[in-house]
Amino acid sequence: MKKFFIIGLLGFAGAVAAQEKGTVSGGYETNAQWYLNDKCLFNEELVRVTHPDNPLRSNNYLFVNYKIKNWAFGIQAEAYEQQALLNYNPKYKDANVATYFAQYQNDKIDVTAGYFYEQFGSGLLLRTWEDRALGINNALRGLRFIYKPTKYFTLKTLYGQQRTGFDVSEGKIYGADAELTLSDVFKFEKDELIFGFTYVGRDEKTTIVDPKFNNLTNAFAGRLNYTHDSFYCSTEYDFKSEDAVVQINNQIDNNLIKPGSALLLNMGYSKKGFGIDGTFRRLENMSFFSERDAKGNPYNDMIMNYLPSLTKQHHYNLANIYVYQAQPNVIISDLTNAKAGEIGGQVDLFYDFKKGTALGGKYGTKVALNFAQYHGLGGTFYLFSPQDYTTDFMGFGKKYFSDANIEITKKCNEKWQFGISYINQYYNKKRISETYGEIKTNIIGAESTCKFGKNKSVRVQAEHMWANSDKKNWASLLTEFNLGTKYSMYVTDMYNYGNDDSRLRTHYYGIGNSFRYKSTRIALAYGRQRGGLVCVGGVCRNVPESTGLSLSLNTSF
Repeated sequence: MKKFFIIGLLGFAGAVAAQEKGTVSGGYETNAQWYLNDKCLFNEELVRVTHPDNPLRSNNYLFVNYKIKNWAFGIQAEAYEQQALLNYNPKYKDANVATYFAQYQNDKIDVTAGYFYEQFGSGLLLRTWEDRALGINNALRGLRFIYKPTKYFTLKTLYGQQRTGFDVSEGKIYGADAELTLSDVFKFEKDELIFGFTYVGRDEKTTIVDPKFNNLTNAFAGRLNYTHDSFYCSTEYDFKSEDAVVQINNQIDNNLIKPGSALLLNMGYSKKGFGIDGTFRRLENMSFFSERDAKGNPYNDMIMNYLPSLTKQHHYNLANIYVYQAQPNVIISDLTNAKAGEIGGQVDLFYDFKKGTALGGKYGTKVALNFAQYHGLGGTFYLFSPQDYTTDFMGFGKKYFSDANIEITKKCNEKWQFGISYINQYYNKKRISETYGEIKTNIIGAESTCKFGKNKSVRVQAEHMWANSDKKNWASLLTEFNLGTKYSMYVTDMYNYGNDDSRLRTHYYGIGNSFRYKSTRIALAYGRQRGGLVCVGGVCRNVPESTGLSLSLNTSF
């Protein structure tokens, strides 16, 4: 089917192009790594890293888009040679056509056939997107139709199967989303009021004998967004029909059939120099995959919905060692670590002290405060006869995570500015990652940027973490040089000097540089990578410890 579609797409695009010229755009990206043996990370006494049989690996992406009048066509090819980078989905291998699409769009309709990306509401029921750093590409292959008869009403419908490697999932996805801007209907002058409704269906035929659940899982959501001057508020409630719970080891439990739900509330106030924002979220059994037994895979493969950790995204390295991940899953195989979801939220506040005041000084001072805390859902769990659970809608169970931080940024003169941060974290490793331990950390970070010459600067960032357990104390230093708009370089080191096991007191060093010319950027780096989570926008993937040389090339045309 793929070959016929591509041949037809190229033929149709050629026929259209023959009549009138269009525009071509695209790009190429490669991320390559040469993994090297490192005696500090690999030795007979203490095996920490097993280096790959193929030490030279790369992820490569080539995409071309063609647009003419109301038509657009696109194709993306990918190659993973000799294999994909470590800890990427093993389904990414060799070279092949990855995605392709044909699209027609005018003022009222938008039709796409092939692969496409879509998000309904906040994404709690459906979001497809590509993030190459995380190895995520969960595009849908099928048909999407968008109808916008007026400026205040939009209807989206879609059908497809989700990408997994170079193939698609067995599960079939149906969806519809309607959004009505009531403020345009009633001609509000100062207020904006938007109402939305979503339906998503996942149809996957089960292989379980005498299933107690339906092949089709239905999910519904309603949302409301309101804005008045500097005040804004949005809320969304999602419900997922009864389905078999998938517990640890990807086991579909035919005796535990439960619905799922989510509640998201966000409100805030913002004006020049001041802002406050609060977010609350409750998740219960909200894992949603195009194939049931894909739940729990370490690659976010076939994930249908978007469940980021709603916490501050720190730019300090040590603050990202113990990062929170959303906990939507049900696990009750062990009552000491039973859970059915999460409940919590965060509050952000920023304030700018005005120029000329005692605290503002000549250039002003910026202060940002953030606090986030998450718990497991409170409820009762039954391990036997039969296995089951009940939850309290607003019940707060065991504490999972908290993060309280303050960041102060001050510009001293035209050439020099500095910032300082304090971060206090609590990380329940047993509850979050089903291992053991509770970790409390205190982190101090400071950074300074000094400009010299035209478009030239040097930035120094220093950090220290005090931790009561696990790997204990860390120190980190980063120096970055920006030599004009085209060239930059950095040197960094993270040192786990406080580890109780002296053999694990490791320097994670790195040196790198990048050069940019027009739309092309090339970067070369060498160093030792700390194992753990790498996160983008609150979604994470695990990376192994490794040492090596990396090359990144990105260009567009």
